[in-house]
Amino acid sequence: MQTVVKIDKYLFELINNRWHNDFFDMLMPFVRNSQTWIPLYLFLLVFVILNFEKNKWWWLLFAACIPILTDFISSDLIKNNIPRLRPCNDPGMTDTVRFLLNYRPQSSSFTSSHAANHFALGTFFYFTFKNKIGKWGHLFFAWATLICYAQIYVGVHFPLDVICGALVGFTIGYFSSSLFNQKFSLS
Repeated sequence: MQTVVKIDKYLFELINNRWHNDFFDMLMPFVRNSQTWIPLYLFLLVFVILNFEKNKWWWLLFAACIPILTDFISSDLIKNNIPRLRPCNDPGMTDTVRFLLNYRPQSSSFTSSHAANHFALGTFFYFTFKNKIGKWGHLFFAWATLICYAQIYVGVHFPLDVICGALVGFTIGYFSSSLFNQKFSLS
């Protein structure tokens, strides 16, 4: 386990400390901010309402419930039972962490709820839209991955936190989209 933690901290140091530049220092706090993505959510809301007659309200209900479920699992179940200091709060790392936010989250670092929520939504979007938008659906995974990277870059999560959060999110998004596609689907 110590080897995993060493690798995790090494990867964090690469992303947060060595692979930085002024442009990313400005961009990444913006990317990880949930409010940044409100236009995307509004676009998807309008897209679904205007383009799908059948089961659009079920799709919207699923899309609204997925982050609630994911956040409950990531924040309430996992974080409350697996305490881990965030890099920005770890006394052994205060000299090396580049912290780029105006506030310090105090909750446990494991797992990243941002990663879980965005991967759950991205996975749900991908699997419910893939027959309609083809290869463009992969952009949902690129979007979620960018948010995960930003979480590390700004100094609030270790790579393992976002990887495990992404796995939680992918699992919830996959099962939610499978259930939706079996029972309803966008036709």
